[in-house]
Amino acid sequence: MRKKLIMALIALFSISNLTFAENGDRINVGDNVPSFTIIEDDGSKISSDKYKGKVTLITFFATWCPPCQKELAEYKKDLWPKYKDNKDFALVVIGREHSSADLKKYNQKKGFTFPLYPDKNRMIYNSFAENLIPRCYLIDKSGKVVYAGKGFTEEDYKELVKEIDKALGE
Repeated sequence: MRKKLIMALIALFSISNLTFAENGDRINVGDNVPSFTIIEDDGSKISSDKYKGKVTLITFFATWCPPCQKELAEYKKDLWPKYKDNKDFALVVIGREHSSADLKKYNQKKGFTFPLYPDKNRMIYNSFAENLIPRCYLIDKSGKVVYAGKGFTEEDYKELVKEIDKALGE
């Protein structure tokens, strides 16, 4: 009997881990955004507290990821010009497994006018998710996640922009 119970618990644990690994979510809509600290190559730090009280879009990407390139191109063309001067909005674009030097080189090629932040060891990313990029999280002024996206499609992007406008009260 005890052996069957142990086997059943192992099976249940395996299934729950498999489900978690498939979607990779650690943060979902309705959750509070986790605290994090961005650490630049020179050791300077930016605390997530800097964004408290703002509508904040946090995006995780990698320079080698084609869907990430599409998403960031849309940010450059449409999103950043629309919201960059809004004092109640912040865009935090984080390069998963990239250093500040990597991102500087990448930005010279792409010409983004929004900042790119490093997450060399996935310390920040791991607070939000286990796998899959691009990922974006829209945080409202109270610190709650109001939108979470994986991958990139034009439909999802349009929904994100609607959610930003709604969170800003526009």
